Amino acid sequence: MFYRPPEGGGLVVRAAVFESSELSVRPVAAQAGQGPGAWYVFQCTTPGVRDALYRPPVWIPDAAPGVEAPAPDPAALAEQARNELRLAGPRIDMNPVGDQLVRLPTWLWLDPAGWGPMSATAAAGGVSVTAVAKPVQVTWSLGDGATVTCLGPGTPFPPGADPASASPDCGYTYRNRSLDAPGGTFAVTATVRWDVSWAGAGQTGVFPGLTTVSTAAARVIDVPALTTGGG
Repeated sequence: MFYRPPEGGGLVVRAAVFESSELSVRPVAAQAGQGPGAWYVFQCTTPGVRDALYRPPVWIPDAAPGVEAPAPDPAALAEQARNELRLAGPRIDMNPVGDQLVRLPTWLWLDPAGWGPMSATAAAGGVSVTAVAKPVQVTWSLGDGATVTCLGPGTPFPPGADPASASPDCGYTYRNRSLDAPGGTFAVTATVRWDVSWAGAGQTGVFPGLTTVSTAAARVIDVPALTTGGG
């Protein structure tokens, strides 16, 4: 393992320096049997991030003249980029707004702003790799024991549309009210599956899929006219 100053970006290894009268770690001269080098500590440089994990200083020898440091492993950088993905579960929307009605179609959809590819990049030694996560399907648990799987975020209910119309791609019709359930509501969850791939340094690959979960509470009531079919 040799140290060479990075060309720019990515994980940075910095020499520990003396900053006050307190005890700190300084770069030191060569030690017997180790050759020239110095002690170094890892330091986070991303804005807004504070590293609370202690890492002991490590000894890194100077690279011998004419010896090139090994190139970063793209697969390792891809793993780092994957870990930097910040995936959030999109907001759940339902129609009717407010209470859902027994025997009346419920439209299900996720906030379109949260349904789209997300990416993160890791770079070191002049090599950069980008990981991309794409949402591919969502499985709804409706709280009454039923599940529905949709291949997209669902369609928002159009203003002025017939309340008795069903969603063209993602919906459900409750058969039982929630007032008899604990708390009087059904716990609704939307689990989104994300496919993750990476590319960089002339290589590509895929990771096992990731999931995010969004939650909401749905109160389902019955209306006699709808339940009995009366007018």
